[in-house]
Amino acid sequence: MKNETELEKYIRPAQLVKERFVPFSAPTLWRKVKDGNFPKPLKINGITAWPLSVIRAWQQQVSGGAEQEAA
Repeated sequence: MKNETELEKYIRPAQLVKERFVPFSAPTLWRKVKDGNFPKPLKINGITAWPLSVIRAWQQQVSGGAEQEAA
């Protein structure tokens, strides 16, 4: 559980791809956002980024879905 003084971390698009938070390329990332298959990013002072908590939730949803399909 997050403590109230803990700040949310944000991840920019290049980090998502480079650091392998997502298993696809940048063009695929934007296609998935457009299609509604990936969370929309936030714009913070002109910078596009996702809260780390949103990315983690998406990862859990995707891995949970894969486990259910395999069962």
